[in-house]
Amino acid sequence: MMQRFFIFCSGADTDILQTCSNGERNKYVGIGATVFFTAVMAFIASGYALYTVFDNIYTSIFFGLIWGLLIFNLDRYIVSTIKKRDSFKSELTQAVPRIILAIIIAVVISKPLEMKIFEKEIDQVLLEEKNAMTLSNKEQLALQYTPKIESLNQEIANLKREVVQKEVETNALYDVYISEAEGTAGTGLLGKGPVYKEKREKHDAYLAELNTLKETNATKIENLESQIAALGTDYNMAVTNSQPIIDGFDGLMARINALGKLPWFPSFFIFLLFLAIETAPIIAKLLAPKGEYDYKFEEQESVVATWVTQKVEQRKLLLSTDGALNEKIYADIKNEEELYRYKKEKAEELLRLQADSFHKVQIKGL
Repeated sequence: MMQRFFIFCSGADTDILQTCSNGERNKYVGIGATVFFTAVMAFIASGYALYTVFDNIYTSIFFGLIWGLLIFNLDRYIVSTIKKRDSFKSELTQAVPRIILAIIIAVVISKPLEMKIFEKEIDQVLLEEKNAMTLSNKEQLALQYTPKIESLNQEIANLKREVVQKEVETNALYDVYISEAEGTAGTGLLGKGPVYKEKREKHDAYLAELNTLKETNATKIENLESQIAALGTDYNMAVTNSQPIIDGFDGLMARINALGKLPWFPSFFIFLLFLAIETAPIIAKLLAPKGEYDYKFEEQESVVATWVTQKVEQRKLLLSTDGALNEKIYADIKNEEELYRYKKEKAEELLRLQADSFHKVQIKGL
């Protein structure tokens, strides 16, 4: 049972192999087993790759099975279409396109398994990239909010500076009217005279303006600080909302890129391993000597080709013979006087009928 299944996998003609020796059958059993296990590896690799995309085991198994069957069919086709010839050069020529296809398949199969083998190293690379992306994201978002916050802080500073300046002027007026009362400046007279009252009133006016300015600017500052707090909240919200996107940056393409940043030699070694597996049936068939199966298969092809050639030649001969007979028959009919008179009578009868019909149509029209 197992032998028949692997022979089926090899794409060989089972009827011909039944007439061959056990050694010949075992050769194709080995080729078929290689094709089968390559498809199994393709199923596992594609299933893992698709799991990283869909994150659903049933979907991954379904599409992985389809991919494995596709690889199985391609490998079976490749092996079955390579025919043994008398010249190794001709065999290699027909195998080159199939080897190229095998290389492509090996790349496709090996990549997902490489990602699984180097999963921890890839996770480390992805972690570093996510951290860098997080910092970059915060910097980019900060560029949107920082100018506004700095502008508001500058307004707050201007308002505070305005209050401080007004305080300095008010304190200066206070010193002036106190000095006037003490007689140490101004008129130099001790006591609270008219000049003192004038300077005191000016100071009180400035003091009232200062208090009003403090209240007004305090309200403005409070409003500006509320805007700054709102901008800070918006910035934190933007960072929080964008972080899940960065955290989810571990899809198939991201892992492939991360794999490319790892040392190339281990990855290349795994690729060579899969390339050897994928090309093994082709190489085995190229290196194997022409066996009993190949001779019988070539004989069967020759029989079919000869039979088809005979049929084609027979059809050509039948066509040429039929053409010659038709020419001779019609040439003989051409010389038949009786046939001529018969066709003439029929033609005259047809013309009379046409004339009578035309005449009736004309009368109806009148």
